[in-house]
Amino acid sequence: MSASALTALAAALAVVTAASTTPQPVVPVTARVETPAVYDDEAGGNANADDPAVWVDPERPGRSIVIGTLKEAGLDVYGLDGRRLQHIAAPQAPGEEAAPGRFNNVDIVYGFELGGRKTDLAVVSDRGRDRVRTYAIDPAAVAAGRPPLRDVTAAGVAPVFAADETEVDEQHTTYGLAAYSDDDEAYVVVSRREETSLRLLELEDRGGRVGYRTADTLDLPASFTLPDGSSWRPCADPGERPQVEGMAVDQEEHVLFAAQEAVGLWRVELDDAEFEAPELLDRVREYGTPWTYDTAEEECVVDTAHDPGFGGEHLSADAEGITVYHAGDGAGYVLASSQGDKTFAVYDREGDNAFLGSFAIGDGAATDGVQHSDGSTVVNVPLGRSFPQGMLITHDGEATPADGEREGTNFKFTPWQSVARAFPEPLTVDTDSFDPRDTD
Repeated sequence: MSASALTALAAALAVVTAASTTPQPVVPVTARVETPAVYDDEAGGNANADDPAVWVDPERPGRSIVIGTLKEAGLDVYGLDGRRLQHIAAPQAPGEEAAPGRFNNVDIVYGFELGGRKTDLAVVSDRGRDRVRTYAIDPAAVAAGRPPLRDVTAAGVAPVFAADETEVDEQHTTYGLAAYSDDDEAYVVVSRREETSLRLLELEDRGGRVGYRTADTLDLPASFTLPDGSSWRPCADPGERPQVEGMAVDQEEHVLFAAQEAVGLWRVELDDAEFEAPELLDRVREYGTPWTYDTAEEECVVDTAHDPGFGGEHLSADAEGITVYHAGDGAGYVLASSQGDKTFAVYDREGDNAFLGSFAIGDGAATDGVQHSDGSTVVNVPLGRSFPQGMLITHDGEATPADGEREGTNFKFTPWQSVARAFPEPLTVDTDSFDPRDTD
């Protein structure tokens, strides 16, 4: 990170802008399709759905696929009808004392030059092994109904954050992930579990397989100066710092939006493969609230009775999944999962990213609602007859009906126009101005 960026960051943290918007009602939305529930137990293969990505088929968009992470269980690939098309297991532990692979976040890179051919990639953060894993997407396999993903991770890729394998097993490892392209180069931003660090990686062709190198690193704050002059750090277990997981990059403007879970939503410009000064756009409601750590229960306890009122109005911790809806001439939206109150906040993509309103995905005729959502992604282009005006995909942390005591999770597919038209002043529906496959 440049010296000028660090100077600007210090200045930005000295001032916390008070929220100025009037509270608005949460608008209701329902999903149209859901994927099969997965279960985080031995019988279910320790599957826990987390983050989705959409690959848009260049020939038949209605044949596009959804790729979802399942943490220790790896990846699932789905059709737009929610049917499972492929399962990929996470890597096994390399030794008895080592952690197995655990896939947290996934994103898409279009047109990466791999072995002399333009190749679309699914890029995944492997929290368990502190690596970035990469899978080539085969359009011919999609068309033929065959499993479309193939592992093309370069052999011997190094840990992203850890200095060695012993440090990997301490699990302060790769966590959130967001990808973007800049001309002929492809990058991923990764965050670090239980730390404030973000790392910018440039993808590389290593003999027909995909590796990466570090281009830049940014450390977000772990403590904050409040308007009354006091210092505050977010509620956390001992040894943990306020982490980021949900992230997305504005593909046209090269701006990163990152959710620091117990803090709020950050905006960070990406310029010449460098992080610029971060700006805190919005804070969680719990921001600035005192807390204590209960050693007997081994949990952090927030003292809501003494909340000083320095928090925001639109996000309840944890701030989670982030996605960007691209429309023409810089218009569009940034969507953030407000996990604490089971809603999604919508911000303007342009200007100062003003808050526009919130929505919740409730029970509908075809699916149950969305609870405690981690990851999400939105696509503006038509995806066949079922989603002719684009779609929003969200993780559901409580898939119902439940299977006894088993905890089920899955993904919900919602037509974008259902979200857009739910607002009193409808959001934009623009299927023509942005092509997610266009990396120029």
